Amino acid sequence: KKKKKKTFVCCSCMIKRPNSCDNDLELSMVRHQPEGLDQLQAQTQFTRKELQSLYRGFKNECPSGLVDEETFKTIYSQFFPQGDATTYAHFLFNAFDIDRSGSIRFEDFVIGLSVLLRGSVTEKLRWAFNLYDINKDGYVTKEEMMAIMTSIYDMMGRYTLPNVRDDSPSEHVDRFFQKMDRNRDGVVTIDEFIETCQKDENIMASMQLFENVI
Repeated sequence: KKKKKKTFVCCSCMIKRPNSCDNDLELSMVRHQPEGLDQLQAQTQFTRKELQSLYRGFKNECPSGLVDEETFKTIYSQFFPQGDATTYAHFLFNAFDIDRSGSIRFEDFVIGLSVLLRGSVTEKLRWAFNLYDINKDGYVTKEEMMAIMTSIYDMMGRYTLPNVRDDSPSEHVDRFFQKMDRNRDGVVTIDEFIETCQKDENIMASMQLFENVI
């Protein structure tokens, strides 16, 4: 419970929704807040009370509106002072930025958070695939997988696991990619990704890392 509460607090500091009176769009969104909450309740696994709590949290911490990537990186990095979280925060931002607008809305945040915390295994794996699919072309290459894995090690691996060798990210990627690329065409599809992960306990255990670093 404490871990989930921390996740809410950390992420609510990063994600904002308009509540200013300086913009007609912002005014419109505030007026329709109840309908917005109803819609989000239908789209997520959160209760109305939880959504209201999350909304108050990000609004209090980030009242100016949408959060851009640089702000996201700055705030996210504060939670991993022992490493360099910049690159992973960049990838994480792109995964939350569903409409590729260059900013994250409250809606983007709670939908993603709902999947990560309360989604089914398949839903979580789909979200993870989207994170690995850096250029969003529907495939994951070995280079993309290596970029994500290296960014995680840069952020926390070498510090939380003193015995981890520098070549461990490459070793993990080589092993995972070989298992996932079933038809040996050099890319991993979402079906290959999900099927392989679900059948391999070691890969599934590694996937739990996402819930620890969100």
